Amino acid sequence: MSDIREMSLTEQHELVNQKVRHKRLPFSKLMQRILLITAGAVLMGVGLEIFLVPNNVIDGGIVGVSIMLSYITGWQLGLFIFILNIPFFFIGYKQIGKTFAFSTLYGILILSVTTTLLHPVPPLTNDVLLATVFGGIVLGIGVGMVIRYGGSLDGTEILAILANKKLPFSVGEIIMFFNLFILGSAGFVFSWDRAMYSLLAYFVAFKTIDVTITGLDESKSVWIISDNFQEIGDAIINRLGRGVTYMKGEGAFSGDEKKVIFCVINRLEEAKLKDIVSENDPAAFLAVADIAEVRGGRFKKRDIH
Repeated sequence: MSDIREMSLTEQHELVNQKVRHKRLPFSKLMQRILLITAGAVLMGVGLEIFLVPNNVIDGGIVGVSIMLSYITGWQLGLFIFILNIPFFFIGYKQIGKTFAFSTLYGILILSVTTTLLHPVPPLTNDVLLATVFGGIVLGIGVGMVIRYGGSLDGTEILAILANKKLPFSVGEIIMFFNLFILGSAGFVFSWDRAMYSLLAYFVAFKTIDVTITGLDESKSVWIISDNFQEIGDAIINRLGRGVTYMKGEGAFSGDEKKVIFCVINRLEEAKLKDIVSENDPAAFLAVADIAEVRGGRFKKRDIH
């Protein structure tokens, strides 16, 4: 009887495993991921070898350490980038998953090859400020593309994720600590003005990564609570061309039932939506929040006349 019960539990466990087992990406999606990770890694290589490295400006993380070691030893930058990131590939494989790990390994391999091939190419500019700003932008776009499509080009993020489990700091705070230490070290290897330029390049790259991941066409979620929900909802549909969803709510203090309007707009429509709400109910509750990505549903804008 216990054997039958044990077999039954085993079968149930296997059934659950089959349901949650990783599904393979369709070929078209896989090719898209490979192409965009390749493009991202190449762009980062361009940002490094055509702008930052020839002007003795470094990036943060393992790449920053690699730039300083390459400068000190005279060895190829790509060699250090690849070797120093190998341990983080194995850590990422065990802790985050094989898809992320192999995407990261592939991206780092492309980055290493790109920096090696571009090393003999002269810099696009010798103006340190221009190299810092434009190098940071190009590098940030490349890193953002790789992150957006499931990989990473630096092992610092993986190390920060693991440290976050044992330290009372967020992943972002840990990465910032590592990078401040690394970027500050550029002052000893190059000069202190180059360390300050490196901080500027890191800031520009950081903001560019953020824009690349979230996209320029940033969406916003909107929550509206009003007794005039029908009028507001109709106006959003007819004047903005956006769909709305009505949800039931209840005031915790009053106990009154309320209708909650939910919709998604882009940032250019925010002012018009606020006008709609103000016109129909100046006392309405309105909350607007940023959304990194929207998929599915009926988010596509309807034509309005």
